[in-house]
Amino acid sequence: MEVKQIHGLCYSATGVTEKVVRALMAGLEEALGLSGAEFHSFRKPGERAVDYAFGPGDLVVVGSPTYAGRMPNKIMPDYQDRLQGNGALAVAAVTFGNRAFDNALAELCALLEAKEFHTLAAGAFPGRHAFTDALGEGRPDWDDQRGIRTFAGQIAGKLRGLDRLPPPVAVPGDPKASYYVPKGLDGEPVNFLKVKPRTDMGKCCNCGVCARLCPMGAIDAKNVAEVPGTCIKCQTCVRKCTHHAKFFDDPAFLSHVAMLEEHFQEPKEQALFL
Repeated sequence: MEVKQIHGLCYSATGVTEKVVRALMAGLEEALGLSGAEFHSFRKPGERAVDYAFGPGDLVVVGSPTYAGRMPNKIMPDYQDRLQGNGALAVAAVTFGNRAFDNALAELCALLEAKEFHTLAAGAFPGRHAFTDALGEGRPDWDDQRGIRTFAGQIAGKLRGLDRLPPPVAVPGDPKASYYVPKGLDGEPVNFLKVKPRTDMGKCCNCGVCARLCPMGAIDAKNVAEVPGTCIKCQTCVRKCTHHAKFFDDPAFLSHVAMLEEHFQEPKEQALFL
């Protein structure tokens, strides 16, 4: 089965998902003897206002992080509204912060099939957790990248052996399952949905980097201490602030982070499906 063009598209707030998608793209290019792969960022609000239509001859690596066991609920509708497969082949890829990918991969595969992509392969890849460096720091690391390249070669091998479309790839999970309920150190559910980042004005220089990079456009560009929009706790502002002025101090949020650090230190493996 002939592939003429490789594309990659993902929402990646802090860069982990983009690394995985780009590694898959590079591996597929090498294995299929192609060049000129195109990456499409889905991170900024303006990028998610663009329609992306593909078609036969395209192989599209579509990536998403896992938020509370599923695709990010404020971003997922943009995937639904803006992507159209028109018979293109797809590789679904989700990342997760060393806890679990739960139902995120099943949700992404179901979404792609509904948008007329044909899912050829899928994978869930552990990466650095957005909330803490204590989980998955440095991942995807060198071994992860090697595994991704090997997987890309296996996908290419599957393609070369096809003369017709196989059934969609089967992955575990329920695309309609409920979101994971965060828990605190005491094991009880915690709720920090409405929590927003705070700003240490003694460190902040009001450069506006956090406002420019916020995937939700939630931060006031004129006064970055104000967050009038919806915060999805992606941690972009915290991780990208060069003066370390952004932080979260909500007790429920911090208790959840501490719980994750206590119970999910064991490195998780990639889950790959052909």
